[in-house]
Amino acid sequence: MASSLPPETAALLAEESPGDNSPALSVSELSGALKRSVEDAFSHVRVRGEISGFKRVASGHSYLTLKDDRACLDAVIWKGTPVAFRPEDGAEVIATGRLTTYPGRSRYQIVIERLELAGQGALMALLDQRRRALAAEGLFDQDRKRRLPFLPRRIGVVTSPTGAVIRDILHRLEDRCPTHVLVWPVAVQGEGAAAQIAAAVRGFAELPEPPDLIIVARGGGSIEDLWAFNEEVVVRAVADSPIPTISAVGHETDVTLCDFAADMRAPTPTAAAEMAVPVRAELLATVRELGLRAGRCARRYRDHAGERFAAVARLLPAPDRLLAPQRQKLDDLGDRLPRGLSSRLAHARRELAEAAGALRPGLLAAKVARGKERLAGVRLRPALVTARIADGRDRLGRLWRLAEQLHPDRPLARGYARVEARDGKVVGSSSAAKAAGAVTLVFADGRVAARVEGGGRPAMERPKPEQPTLL
Repeated sequence: MASSLPPETAALLAEESPGDNSPALSVSELSGALKRSVEDAFSHVRVRGEISGFKRVASGHSYLTLKDDRACLDAVIWKGTPVAFRPEDGAEVIATGRLTTYPGRSRYQIVIERLELAGQGALMALLDQRRRALAAEGLFDQDRKRRLPFLPRRIGVVTSPTGAVIRDILHRLEDRCPTHVLVWPVAVQGEGAAAQIAAAVRGFAELPEPPDLIIVARGGGSIEDLWAFNEEVVVRAVADSPIPTISAVGHETDVTLCDFAADMRAPTPTAAAEMAVPVRAELLATVRELGLRAGRCARRYRDHAGERFAAVARLLPAPDRLLAPQRQKLDDLGDRLPRGLSSRLAHARRELAEAAGALRPGLLAAKVARGKERLAGVRLRPALVTARIADGRDRLGRLWRLAEQLHPDRPLARGYARVEARDGKVVGSSSAAKAAGAVTLVFADGRVAARVEGGGRPAMERPKPEQPTLL
């Protein structure tokens, strides 16, 4: 292994011996020497192993570990490196690249320049594993499938704009039923193809006027070429699309996970165009045939209705017999009408003559004059009204002064007291006071509770500590 070291590194190591005083190598110098040695010795290697710990950071670079049953190797995929499929943990791959070291952590790693699955069997195993996982989520259930529109006005196509697929679809649609087609150009294989396809399917649904049907199409190829349509991001975009979708990826023998998620699978892109629209000539012929059948049905219905009408008409009586009583009654009423009008006119004239006697102008004028006299008699005179108001005020003042003199509390100001029972009624006699037993003496400045003793003389009641004497 020493012979594979660079000459300058070998010289540095040969000059130093355990016992001399020559300067020691720095860590950076030794790390750089190892890095150059490893990169020179392993500038191109192919490693087979299982992916573990795959992650893609914000910068776009990807980091993973390749391992087998006895060892592991760190690996990195720089941003922009083309990879035909999305690496996943557990996939067995063959990585082509160069070995290098990472001095910051004293590690060696392989910089992957090409990544491929380790054989068709491993690729199919990964595909089957992903298919079972997505099927367990219900993305392939039949109850999620929707019927395709019978005659879509606009059709969206997700495919490469330069391939033969779009030309075959447009040509087939033109032959069957010319329809407005919206093409969303995408890459159908290689790095970033899956993201573009998923974005196109979602983008059609977000248009102001979205298409009525989406066709996801690609020509035939190997399983690696079709791998973008097996990516989870594409499958979920197709399954979640609110627009019915046809998957036309590869030839009839090619099967992708996009076919399971779509509402309809077409064996080829040309077949997808045939499923999307009916044949215009057949539609016109069908319409003409339906028009002829509708005309024949209408004629038969008209003839049958005429026969039924004639049969029913024979059972009806003649119109003259049905209308004869009404005609006779009309003639009778016509004869009676002039006599009735004459009688009503004479009666109205009599009523007018009777009422005209009470409507003489002299009587009306006399009645109006009497009304004017009565109105003049009831007119208000201001002087009289003022005198009556003054007289009323004098009377009210005298009544108010009399009421003040007769107020029951007025004598209390002159030293008198009013005797009341406990219920507030006035006690007017000694017998009533004896019967009450306890009374209240109401003075001008307050109330005093008292008890009536023998002899009929009220004695002052000694107030209890908890009861006030004055009320």
